[in-house]
Order: sequence, then C-alpha cells, then structure tokens
Amino acid sequence: MQPEQSLQAITRIEAALERLEAASKRAPDTQDADLVRRHEALRQNVRLTLSELDVLIGALEK
Repeated sequence: MQPEQSLQAITRIEAALERLEAASKRAPDTQDADLVRRHEALRQNVRLTLSELDVLIGALEK
C-alpha cells in the first residue's frame, strides 16, 4: 500500500471512529430498549431450552 493510500485509509478509520463515538453518546431510543429487552428474553429462553435438552440427553445416556 502506498503512503498516500495508507493515509486515506487512516483518515477513513478515524472518521468512522468519530461517528461511532458520537452514536454511542446518544441516548438509546425506545426501539433500542425494546430490542435489548427482547434479546435478553430470547437469551433466557435459549438457556432454559439448552438446560432441558441437557437433562433429556443425560436421561438417554443412562
């Protein structure tokens, strides 16, 4: 990569980082909060289902 291309890439990366930082400082809206809530509910459901599968597999192995 040429020095000029490297400098352009670094400039784009820095600009992207600035946009990410600005976005992270904004307050989450209700859709984001709802998404987080639904994601956590899904994680708990998956955890429970995996636990049930573990019990069933354990019973089959006996």
